[in-house]
Amino acid sequence: MTGPLIRGLRHLALRVKDLGRSRAFYEGVFGMKVLWEPDTDNVYLSSGTDNLALHQIPREELAQYANQRGQFLDHFGMIMDKPESVDQMFDQVQKQVERLGGMIVHWPKRHRDSSYSFYVTDPDGNMIQILYEPTISNRS
Repeated sequence: MTGPLIRGLRHLALRVKDLGRSRAFYEGVFGMKVLWEPDTDNVYLSSGTDNLALHQIPREELAQYANQRGQFLDHFGMIMDKPESVDQMFDQVQKQVERLGGMIVHWPKRHRDSSYSFYVTDPDGNMIQILYEPTISNRS
């Protein structure tokens, strides 16, 4: 089949409870930079290849999220170039995650398919897999 070439899932938008806290988390832990901040309720961050939009949950809707135990989004991943980069990111996360409101969920582990990863949550409980995956980690 010929047609447009999909480059990958390079954009994710998350609704967050506290925009400032979430922004600090993604800037501090992952080194993302602000691309655009159109207003006080939205910020668009980038890693250089990926784009993350953070949208403040409106004040009148926050109560709906206060006691939420489950979530529809299981996790999303940040692809690393090599297993050593996963370890370097884990060291960085360990130093900053508690101060910035997240939590390490699973420590680094090698998987059956030769991938290597760990899991961390952001301040709103969204789970992020930091992943080296040999079939896609070296693609642009």
